Amino acid sequence: MKILQALPIFLIINGVFLYLGWNGWVWLKVAFGFEHFWLYLILFSVLCYSYVIGRSVKMLSVLRIIGAYWFGVIQYGLLLLPVANLVVLLVGFTDIEGQAIIFWTGVVVLLSLAILLLIGTYNAYSPVIRTYEIHIPKPNSDIHLRLGVASDMHFGGLSGISHAKKMVQFINSFKPDLILLPGDVIDDQLEPFISKNIGNIMSELQASLGVYGVLGNHEYYGGDIPEYIEEMKKQNISILTDDIIIINDTIQLIGRKDKTDRNRKTIQELTNDIDPNLPLFMMDHQPAEIMEAREMGVDFIVSGHTHRGQMAPNHLITKKIFELDWGYLKKGQLHAFVSSGYGFWGPPLRIGSRSEILQIDITFHENRTHSDQKDSDKNQ
Repeated sequence: MKILQALPIFLIINGVFLYLGWNGWVWLKVAFGFEHFWLYLILFSVLCYSYVIGRSVKMLSVLRIIGAYWFGVIQYGLLLLPVANLVVLLVGFTDIEGQAIIFWTGVVVLLSLAILLLIGTYNAYSPVIRTYEIHIPKPNSDIHLRLGVASDMHFGGLSGISHAKKMVQFINSFKPDLILLPGDVIDDQLEPFISKNIGNIMSELQASLGVYGVLGNHEYYGGDIPEYIEEMKKQNISILTDDIIIINDTIQLIGRKDKTDRNRKTIQELTNDIDPNLPLFMMDHQPAEIMEAREMGVDFIVSGHTHRGQMAPNHLITKKIFELDWGYLKKGQLHAFVSSGYGFWGPPLRIGSRSEILQIDITFHENRTHSDQKDSDKNQ
């Protein structure tokens, strides 16, 4: 039954591969007179399934890198090649030689893909710090709080040691009082995270009020949740799983299980015993219940998950799915933030989005009548 359900997806994927492969074959024949069809078929088939092979066979892990970039080529190939095919068809009605049309159209497509991959790689590995200032009016709260937020690091694969060290350096540079990690710290499997000692790197995060995180969908996919929570505990990072804690007698923090867990508590259940006089913060990996958070009196919520689509125009999809798919939204008393994430899933590419860390400065004086929010990017 499951095989029958997966069959249409399998056929669609391989139909895409066939379309891309046919274009590549035609261009190679025209450009270089390449005639070795079976060699091309074997090499192209390996390329198509390189990510799966690389994840399955450790000795061939380099194929995982190739396969990750191949995902990007698939997406932008499907956007560029239909246009290229149409150009070849229309120009074919002119006196320009057909092979010249195919050759130069292919060159333009290849150059476009190369430029997109270069820009996307730069955006993925060159994070920015986005700064915000907000106000939450609460009685007897004459404090200033600076938060550092990083989500969706997907540490373990192509988001590795150097990317982790850069994150720690960036966050520590603005001296946060509290650090929040709203999910997808690891990329499914815990083993690469441990073998690369990324946990030890994260232990260098410095915040006087502590470092707290929640589970994302990719922690669930890996199936190592108890071991992951224990590993983070060793690094003085507390993972909250439908828990509410009070930090320094001044802030209530709720950390939700991910929406992947069908048995997670509702926001109403988690807010039954809150103190209305204290600010109420929440971490929820997926920004799917912003309205419910507002209705239950949450003052501040931070999420990730969306990657802002990671590669444009995917952001048009995430904008349709979520009320807030990236950035900041003030809704009643609620200040909602969704980060595009620090890492990436699949291809180490970001086009139309950027790897980011959030620096959020919060004041709580009740006698202030309005809240000012400022947003800027600081390249480090």
